[in-house]
Amino acid sequence: MEIMSLILIGLSLSMDAFTLSLTYGLLSVPKKRILLVSISVGIFHFIMPLLGIQIGNILSIMIHANFKIILILVLTIILIESIKSLNEEEAKEYDLNILNIIIFSLLVSFDSFSVGIGLKYITENIYLGSLIFTILSASFTYLGFSLGKYLKKKAAQNSKVLGIVLLIITIVYFICK
Repeated sequence: MEIMSLILIGLSLSMDAFTLSLTYGLLSVPKKRILLVSISVGIFHFIMPLLGIQIGNILSIMIHANFKIILILVLTIILIESIKSLNEEEAKEYDLNILNIIIFSLLVSFDSFSVGIGLKYITENIYLGSLIFTILSASFTYLGFSLGKYLKKKAAQNSKVLGIVLLIITIVYFICK
């Protein structure tokens, strides 16, 4: 039952990464970057719960930042850029740089940090939990990019609009969450 709980939590933690990577997949990110982003997201989903266990309570007292608002702002900036690109010719490949990959990975991993605070109450094997989160989040990130690329090929000219719609849905989801 413990492993099933960890898998269900891992699936829910992976949805942020899946949705955002689906949107980026519509931007034609090179395969090497997709793999790098997926691995990076997985690594962050391993580290963040462990950090949450160690320093989560201290940070929540010292820092009153609302990471949900930060994520919504970043997604809104991406949305604005996507809307501005509607009138542009066919976009070339969008090559995420290392800083963007780290920010992407960090933003979709904040939920894992929060889960880490209470992870010891779910399982005594916190490393197993973090490993499950890593595998699922990396897999769903890769799946999101792949599905985005597939949809771009199938939807061709409507892919930008689809990306904008997905971003709006994601932003609304985070606002309501």
